[in-house]
Amino acid sequence: PSPRSCQPNGSNKEALQYEIEELKQRDLALDQEIAQLLSEGYSLEELEKHISLLHEYNDIKDAGQMLLGKLAVIRGVTTKQLYPEYDLELSD
Repeated sequence: PSPRSCQPNGSNKEALQYEIEELKQRDLALDQEIAQLLSEGYSLEELEKHISLLHEYNDIKDAGQMLLGKLAVIRGVTTKQLYPEYDLELSD
């Protein structure tokens, strides 16, 4: 493709500029949140550890949800119907 065809048109350029500004604002908000947590006595290492543990938790939860879904299909029931059997709350 020619270099001209790779350039965004006016509306795409505006949308990209808007998205860039949103990302900058999000970055600033996250920096402020980190600064607040640091001022409360948290360390970056501790925060990184918590983030890592949350990712691990989410991965395990996703795997559990997938298994519940497959079990529900095998049994011909909904996933929701399996929750009481495994002492799970719908909010889990």
